[in-house]
Amino acid sequence: MRIKRVLASKGLGGYYFDDLHAIKAGAKKDGFFYLGEPQVPGQYKVRQPGESISIILVLESGEVAFGDAVAIQYSGVVGRDPVLSADTFAPHVEKYIAPWLVGRELTSLREMCGELEALQGQDGPLHTGLRYGTSQAILQALAMTQRRTMAEVVADEYGTTVSEQHIPVLAQSGDDRHSGADKMILKRVPAITQGLFNHVDKIGESGERLLEYVEWLRTRVETFGDAGYAPVFHLDVYGMPGEIFNNDPVRTAEYLSTLGCAAKPFQLRIEAPVDGGSRDRTMDLMIAVRKTLAEIGSDVQICADDWCNTLADIKIFARSGAADMIQIKAPDLGSITNSIEAVQFCQGSGVQAFLGGTCNGTDQSSRVTVHAAMGARADLIYNKPGMGVDEGLMIVTNEMSRILALTGSGS
Repeated sequence: MRIKRVLASKGLGGYYFDDLHAIKAGAKKDGFFYLGEPQVPGQYKVRQPGESISIILVLESGEVAFGDAVAIQYSGVVGRDPVLSADTFAPHVEKYIAPWLVGRELTSLREMCGELEALQGQDGPLHTGLRYGTSQAILQALAMTQRRTMAEVVADEYGTTVSEQHIPVLAQSGDDRHSGADKMILKRVPAITQGLFNHVDKIGESGERLLEYVEWLRTRVETFGDAGYAPVFHLDVYGMPGEIFNNDPVRTAEYLSTLGCAAKPFQLRIEAPVDGGSRDRTMDLMIAVRKTLAEIGSDVQICADDWCNTLADIKIFARSGAADMIQIKAPDLGSITNSIEAVQFCQGSGVQAFLGGTCNGTDQSSRVTVHAAMGARADLIYNKPGMGVDEGLMIVTNEMSRILALTGSGS
């Protein structure tokens, strides 16, 4: 089957682009707006609407496959590609991607994504978001022509079998971390609440506010959770504990241990507890924090995120022993094949693989990522897009159920 046409359409992301530098520097909120001047190149406001670019493949059969190019909420920081402006990057589809794909025979996901990763624009490789969206479209086109699910295509190409059960979901609440948690408890979400603790005002000058939240969350689950419901408390803290404790790994670990005790009987996992300003410095700090946690007998788990942006980064983090889990932020890795290979590498290294993504994705990018996760048998997946809990949870849960039904594993 050949590709007849390649089109691009501009669209919205499921959330917003937020300037992490400006927020950490103290940009004030007024309702849903952030005040002040942006600091990250490509941001025209501290908070601005998320954007997407649909990359549409018209096949010679007349069938249409598409993927959505998206970039994460905090683009242009910690080594990531810049904010994905549709006006800036949609023309790259016509200029670089269409000439490569039009008239091209669909072959295999790995072969075509290998070529996609090697494509060069005017200033080097194409934006990670464009590669991500194009690879989604290729995967959907292959599934269409092979008359099977995208998860089965992934599993076949990577020597796995499609998961026979739902992959646990981590739900994200944004700043609405109290009512968001209640929604998650009602729907028995396996991992809660991500929480968006990205400023000292949210965590407390000595960490007291985050401790209060963990205590509140434990009580909430104990009070309203169904019998047998025991979620993991997974909180993303954007390096703030390290900032509060001057990146002292011992003091940071002791604080995390206190949080872990407050969470009991539930497991606590902390994402991005420190930020050293570079990949290697952050990794070294995480190694030291994790070592101290082990020495003091704490079972708090560490999840890597920031500065762990590429397949190469993930391999280095996985080998280092810096984390119990690594978030594989699919839009940051470019082609979906890089995320699949990252899942396999993490698991082969004894590290849990969290195939994440972004609240700023779309319904399509979220569904395709679900297929990649089910085909690669990831350990955890995000609810996405958006921060409303219900909508993203519905999209990823229902897609997993459809995959299970179609592959004969569901009931």
